[in-house]
Amino acid sequence: MTKRLSAGILALCSALLCSLTAAMPARAEEQALRIGIAPHTSARVIVEQYQPVRRAVEQALGRPVEIVTAPDFTAFARRALDQDYDVAVTTGHQAQLLRKDAGYLPLLTYKADFRALVVTAAKGPYRTAESLAGTTVLGLSPSSLVTLWGQRWLADRATPDIQLRYVSAADSVAQLILAGDASAGFMSLANLAKLSPEVQAQLATIAESPPMAGRAYMLNGKEAALAEPLRKALLAFGATNEGKTYFDSNQLGGYRPLTDAELEAMEPMAEEVRRVLKAGK
Repeated sequence: MTKRLSAGILALCSALLCSLTAAMPARAEEQALRIGIAPHTSARVIVEQYQPVRRAVEQALGRPVEIVTAPDFTAFARRALDQDYDVAVTTGHQAQLLRKDAGYLPLLTYKADFRALVVTAAKGPYRTAESLAGTTVLGLSPSSLVTLWGQRWLADRATPDIQLRYVSAADSVAQLILAGDASAGFMSLANLAKLSPEVQAQLATIAESPPMAGRAYMLNGKEAALAEPLRKALLAFGATNEGKTYFDSNQLGGYRPLTDAELEAMEPMAEEVRRVLKAGK
């Protein structure tokens, strides 16, 4: 009787231990810090580009970290507002939206200026806003900062009969322009710099924005206790050789503090994102 009871207890304990062991990977996955990156280029490139950041944060916090993105800027904004990300890395207008509407906290931004561009084929006929009348112009999505700025640039010049078409990434903008499928397109200075030298040589910039609040690291308010550890981890990464290589290769210049005033200046653009979200675009 005693032997049977002991064997039964042993079997039960063994089963419980196996259950707990099996559950551990899932639990660890649930606790991963989700860093959402706005889709300024393809998902593959984003995940690859942010691996040095992921490794540094993971090591500093002692917590699994995953890099995720979204199909487009509008979907990214929706997911961030729905609290899908622990950290959201996005341009200033969406950063302001997340700060004001969803309680995200500003951590850092990059030192390099963020500028939006209007680009055309270098050997093409399009050199002014007026020359774009009646043509197809490319944007990244209705709520991307470069697209919103580009649309205002066209509107301020009363350029008529523009057919605006949205594509997924800056390299797609370049390919379609060079293929003759569009007269011009909007992209950031940083994304232009990431294109191959051969492609860059075939493009011309016909308009450039003033500096704007660029990609900002925004911490979900529910993770507020991580604000200082995460900020320190990122700054420490920036001081390493790997961090310097990362900044140099992506022309980001390093990290710097981000102020509420910088984000507040982006409120008109944030309101444009709210309008897009409300319209369900």
